Amino acid sequence: MDEGVRTSIDKIKKVRDSLHRRAKIYSELGKMDDRGTARALGSVQRASSPGKKITKIGFIMLVSPDPFSTPFAVPMIIAGKYLEKVYNGATIKDIGQETKNFFTDMSSFKDKIN
Repeated sequence: MDEGVRTSIDKIKKVRDSLHRRAKIYSELGKMDDRGTARALGSVQRASSPGKKITKIGFIMLVSPDPFSTPFAVPMIIAGKYLEKVYNGATIKDIGQETKNFFTDMSSFKDKIN
């Protein structure tokens, strides 16, 4: 009799822990749609490509009449072009778009669970 009660209590504890974990997961999924996340994604989307930005600064320095900035301009242009080539022309906006798609998928997943 005592053993049956203990197994029942263990089963109840396992169910309680499982429900607690599920509730925690659902509450974390619900927090993904808050304004802070949207604001962070917006700032990521508005950022420009680092390679293009470095290239633009290099061209500005090359055209400027100051003779001391010209030796730094050519390596900046080369570095900017290299970054564009390495990152395949992808911008930070592209990363933001992919993140937004991921959150859309997560929202649809959350809706299907509920």
